[in-house]
Amino acid sequence: MDYSFEKIKTIVLELPEKEQLILMNLIEEKLETKALMKLAETGFQEWNDPEEDIYNDYIETKMQM
Repeated sequence: MDYSFEKIKTIVLELPEKEQLILMNLIEEKLETKALMKLAETGFQEWNDPEEDIYNDYIETKMQM
């Protein structure tokens, strides 16, 4: 099956307008979600600090008791 951009574009443009709008909204939502997730990644970089693993070590020790 041919999934080239041109083929997909042709098929999409043949859809009724209402379905094109639905598809456009779905694509827009997915792209917005990906963009927000990418932005959120930078906000959590400080959580990658190895010194912050003290709590995890404490929990693991408690569970072994």
